[in-house]
Amino acid sequence: MDSLKLSSGLIFIQLVLLASVFNSANAQLKVGFYKDSCPQAEAIVKGVMDQVLKVAPSLSGPLLRLHFHDCFVRTLGPSWRVETGRRDGRVSNFSEPLTNLPPFFANISQLFTQFRSKNLSKKDLVVLSGAHTIGTSHCSSFDSRLYNFTGKGDTDPTLDSEYITRLKKKCKAGDQITLVEMDPGGARTFDNSYYKLVANRRALFQSDAALLDNNYTKAYVKLQSVTTDESTFFKDFGVSMRKMGRVEVLTGKAGEIRKVCSKVN
Repeated sequence: MDSLKLSSGLIFIQLVLLASVFNSANAQLKVGFYKDSCPQAEAIVKGVMDQVLKVAPSLSGPLLRLHFHDCFVRTLGPSWRVETGRRDGRVSNFSEPLTNLPPFFANISQLFTQFRSKNLSKKDLVVLSGAHTIGTSHCSSFDSRLYNFTGKGDTDPTLDSEYITRLKKKCKAGDQITLVEMDPGGARTFDNSYYKLVANRRALFQSDAALLDNNYTKAYVKLQSVTTDESTFFKDFGVSMRKMGRVEVLTGKAGEIRKVCSKVN
């Protein structure tokens, strides 16, 4: 399969189900899984997603998280060859994301534990966190850092004070509705600017700030925050995305390729 740009490639594994339904004896993920049964599958899905994201470009962040969600629970930017053939599960439990996905307030030890449980490394953690360069977040995901960090009405001392002032103007205490850009002014562009935010203590989530609490992840953050060459990050991101795509994968008869994405066959 030809390399896909970020806006459509990230969601290929999920949305290829829209293209067609196939039977296959091959029980492993691979590039070009549909080349015989539907040679145009990737092109069809990419075309649909290009159209969708032209109308609603802000969906790029949520769709990236959709891939992260699927792999952790059931299962002009970087590009990589996507391995396809991943099946959907036949069971969906509402509680699973709560126990399988790292929370926004996770510390570095919790992050390492959850990534390690999925056979993902420290490098995968710091690289995949770079996806927070796109998309938005509800104020409720980080407002404790602004108003009640330790339960005493205080702010998070690891968050830049000037940035706290700016965020408070957008997010009032208890705000459940307002959206804030993860990367102010650049939330639609996939680049390495996320690491500049983390290095300057301006990342929204505690889990982002936690990357500075380990020597390895901190070194990667610092390196990417000062470099003008994004090629290393883009290459690393593609490698880690492919690794994440293999997490607890269902293949062969262990799952199904759904006729309708929102329900089992």
